Amino acid sequence: MACGVTWAMLDLRPVGYVIGFLTAALGAAMVVPFLADVIEGRGDPGTFGTSAFLTVLTGVALMLACASSRTSALSLQQTFLLTTLTWLLLPVFGALPFWIGAANASYTDAFFEAMSGLTTTGAAVFTGLSGLPAGTLLWRALLQWFGGIGIIVVALAFLPSLKVGGMQIFRSEGFDTFGKILPRAAEIATTVSWIYLVVTGVCALAYTRAGMNGFDALLHALTTVSTGGCSRYDASMGQFSGAVQYVAIVFMIIASLPFVRYVALVTGDLRPLFRDSQVRSYLVVIAVSVGVLTVYVQTTTFSDFEEAFRSVLFNIVSIISGTGYASADYQLWGPFAVAIFFLLGLIGGCAGSTACSVKIFRYELLIATLAARIREVHAPAGVFTPRYEGRPIAEDVMNSVMAFFMLFLSSLAVIAVILAFLGLDPVTAISGATSALANIGPGLGPEIGPAGNFGGLPDSAKWVLAMAMLLGRLELMSVFVLFTAAFWRR
Repeated sequence: MACGVTWAMLDLRPVGYVIGFLTAALGAAMVVPFLADVIEGRGDPGTFGTSAFLTVLTGVALMLACASSRTSALSLQQTFLLTTLTWLLLPVFGALPFWIGAANASYTDAFFEAMSGLTTTGAAVFTGLSGLPAGTLLWRALLQWFGGIGIIVVALAFLPSLKVGGMQIFRSEGFDTFGKILPRAAEIATTVSWIYLVVTGVCALAYTRAGMNGFDALLHALTTVSTGGCSRYDASMGQFSGAVQYVAIVFMIIASLPFVRYVALVTGDLRPLFRDSQVRSYLVVIAVSVGVLTVYVQTTTFSDFEEAFRSVLFNIVSIISGTGYASADYQLWGPFAVAIFFLLGLIGGCAGSTACSVKIFRYELLIATLAARIREVHAPAGVFTPRYEGRPIAEDVMNSVMAFFMLFLSSLAVIAVILAFLGLDPVTAISGATSALANIGPGLGPEIGPAGNFGGLPDSAKWVLAMAMLLGRLELMSVFVLFTAAFWRR
C-alpha cells in the first residue's frame, strides 16, 4: 500500500462472542426484576419478559454467529475493542425496561439511565422514584451492581496489560497474563465476585439493623457497594436516619478500597491493605477534608457538632468515592464547601475498587515525580529517582500518567464547551462535564446539583454526558485509542 502502511484485517468474532455472552447474561438477569414485579403485583412483568427475550435472543444469536472463532487469547486490538464495546452496547439493552416499561421514558432518558447505572455514575433523570414499581427500582440498582463488579475485573485484568493511565504499575500484583486475558478475567471475577457478594450481603444486613426495611436495604446495598449511589427516593440518603448514613459511610469506604487486598484480608492478614500507599493516602485525604469542613460548617451552618460531622463525613465520602448519594444540599454550606466538594470529586478512590474519577494513586505518582524534579533543581549533579511504595517509578508508567492527566483535562474542557454550546449555563456545563467524566453523579447548580437531577437537560446534552460517562469509566485512553490510525495498522 501507499507509504508502506499495512492495514490489519481484524477478526471481530472473538470479541463478538464475548459480547454476545455478556448480553445474554444481562438478559437473563432481567428475570430478577420480572419476579419482583410479579410478587409486588403492581408493575408490568411483561416489560421485563419482553426485554429479557429480546436481549437474550440477540446475545445468543451473536454467540452462535461468532462461535467458530472462540478463543482464550485476544490480541491487543481485540482487547481494547472488547473493553469499549461492552460498556457501549450493554446500556443499549439495559435501557429497554426503562423505555417500554413503567418509567415511560424516552429512549434518550432510558439510555442515559442505563449508561449511568453500568458506569456507576449515579446521575439520574427519573423523578418520583418512590412511586416506581419494585422491578424498575431493582433493575436500576442491579445495573449499578453489575457495573461495579465489571469495572473491578477490567481494572485488575485488562487495564494493567493495556498500560492505560499508569495502571501497568499494578502488574506486579500477579495479574499480568496478557494473551490469556479471558481466562485471567474469569479467574479474577471468580475470586473477587464472592467477596463483592458477601460485602453486599453484609451491607444489606447492616442497613436493616439501622432501620431500613428489607427492600430498601437490598436496593441501597447494591448501589452502595457499587459506589453507584442511585436511591429509591428523590431525597436520596436524606430520607434516612443518622444510623443509616453511618452504615453507608462505612461501606462506601470499603467499596472504594482495592478489592484485591480483601483476598489477603479474608485469610486474616491485614498488612497488605494498610501497607497499600493509595489506601493510606485516600484515608488521610478524607480525614483532613472532614476535619477542615466540619469546623467550617459548624461555624456557618450547623449548631450541633454530631449533625455537622455526620453531614460532612457522609457527603465527602460519597463524592470522593464517586457514589453520589446526598444527605443534604451542600451547596447551601457556602462557596468554600462547594469548592472542596468539586476538588474531591476530581480525586476519586483507589485503583481496583468500584470507585471512579482520576484515582488517588495517580496523584501519588505525580507528586513523587514532581518532588524528584524539584530536588534535581536544588542539586543538579544528583540523581533522584521517583518512587512509589519503595519501588522506582518506570518511565513508561509516568508517561502514561502524564498522558492521562492531559487527556482528562482536555476532554473535560471540550465536553464543557460542547455542553455550553448546547445551551447549558457555565456552572451546569462545567460541573456536568466533571460529574460525567469523573463518574461522580451530582453536579453543581440548581438543576443538576445534589438536590436536583439531569432530567431537565436537552436530549443532545444527555447523549454527550452519556458518552462522557463511558470515557471516564474506561480511563479515556481505552476509548480514544480506537480512533487513531496507528491502532488499526498491522
